[in-house]
Amino acid sequence: MTEIDKLWVILNPTAGKGKAVKQLPKIEQYLRKQGRNFAILQTKGPGDGLNMVQNLVLGPDDAVIAAGGDGTCNEVVNGLMAQKNPTGKPPIFGVLPIGRGNDFSATPGIPGDVEKALAVINAGKLVPLDVGMVKGGFFPEGRYFINGVGIGFDTKVGLDAAKMKIKSGFAYAVGAINNLIRYEPSPILRIRYNDHDITLPAVIVSVVNGRRMGGSFYMGPNALLDDGKLDICYVRRPPTRLKLIKVFLHYFKGTQLECEGVNADRALQFHIVALEGGMAVHCDGETVCYDGTELEISCFPSALRFIGV
Repeated sequence: MTEIDKLWVILNPTAGKGKAVKQLPKIEQYLRKQGRNFAILQTKGPGDGLNMVQNLVLGPDDAVIAAGGDGTCNEVVNGLMAQKNPTGKPPIFGVLPIGRGNDFSATPGIPGDVEKALAVINAGKLVPLDVGMVKGGFFPEGRYFINGVGIGFDTKVGLDAAKMKIKSGFAYAVGAINNLIRYEPSPILRIRYNDHDITLPAVIVSVVNGRRMGGSFYMGPNALLDDGKLDICYVRRPPTRLKLIKVFLHYFKGTQLECEGVNADRALQFHIVALEGGMAVHCDGETVCYDGTELEISCFPSALRFIGV
């Protein structure tokens, strides 16, 4: 078993609507009590975590811990994947889920209680973690992700939810209701993966590594973090708003595959083109594009070592 050397904790003080910074004394006290070699670095704004992590001089068995929400995880992972001082081993990544949504941490079962999550970090059990990359929109060179890419309805809901000051899961529910009321036209998408070439009016498309997005919605209910592939779940636009609502409600339980017009599969790579209309896209909550026309999504199997339960 690999012994983790130093813990580099990247803490986003504004995560959880500013509540994350209140956990700082508890984190310091716990790690000191355990006799850990650690450093806590606080981010100061968007992109700071990514820049900070990619320039760290890490030992081969040092671990970088994202203390925040899904946005903090995304920045830390992108920093690790762009490491300027590679050690030859997959970087070690861990999570203290003290943000707003904490969707990624739900799949591996990292506790929401900070002391229990710290106990997981301290135990140091390492498991493989796949990493995805999406190219397109604002990121023609690519943006890495560990949880998922949302296209269409999911992204529009997230953009609405981000403007609200209420709790994450409830904010997404309200955002979903707003978008169901608007019921905007869906783009015609061509999705290619493995030997499949599919064209459809797609209201929801998710390409995921983790299972949950939006605080409550299981966009990829069967996704695995270490199977070397990404899961896709796509919904052909239902003929009526009522039928879309029925499909949408299944996402709360991850049972949407029971519904007509919903399909799922797995692959290493996906190519998605908007033949009509444009795509609103996010990855791990980071906006990729508002009206995009083409995406390349790929999986990098076992790119990280993850501190799991």
